Amino acid sequence: MTPPSIDTTLEVADWRRRVAALYAEVRHLGGHDPAAAHQFWRAGRDDLFAHHPASPLLPEALRDFTGLPVADYDPAWRFELAVTEAEPAQIEMSTGSDGDVPFERVGLIELPVGGTLDVWRLQTYGGGIFLPVRDGSAGQPGGSYGGGRYLLDTIKGADLGVGAEPRTLAVDFNFAYNPSCAYDPAWACPLAPLGNIVAVEIGVGELYVPPPD
Repeated sequence: MTPPSIDTTLEVADWRRRVAALYAEVRHLGGHDPAAAHQFWRAGRDDLFAHHPASPLLPEALRDFTGLPVADYDPAWRFELAVTEAEPAQIEMSTGSDGDVPFERVGLIELPVGGTLDVWRLQTYGGGIFLPVRDGSAGQPGGSYGGGRYLLDTIKGADLGVGAEPRTLAVDFNFAYNPSCAYDPAWACPLAPLGNIVAVEIGVGELYVPPPD
């Protein structure tokens, strides 16, 4: 594997720094105005995708970029959900830059709309909560990305915080976003495993428009 250049390394570090700062403000705003937090998040991500050197957009997509395809905020898709016990499980997910990344299941959340999602912890340096989801609209026209989206990836700054009660997470599907591999096939991203696939269609968050042929 060819090591990344110094420039690429520093650009990715800055991207993650900016994402962490974006989500810190989202958590601050979300405590009293989730819709405003969502608008701030959309504007921040559009700016990063349009102008940051680590943007995952390919040059042809960047040339015509006017904003990510994100649905309007719907408060019905925001929950504070308890993380309950689950049978221990471990998986390894292949990535482009980090090799095979090990995760362990720390629990699960039950969705009010039907189904459950496994909550994963990154086992390597830094820890972190990882919560992907692949819903019933995945791969459908006007739906979500076929490989699934991310709700939380706290090691990379995508952190919506905890709920008001102990052992709960803020789970707001309006903030579901596509992994980088949705935009650039050179990336290999961890995708939603079996325990993170639900039948219900989730028509909020970042949707997916395939690039033109």
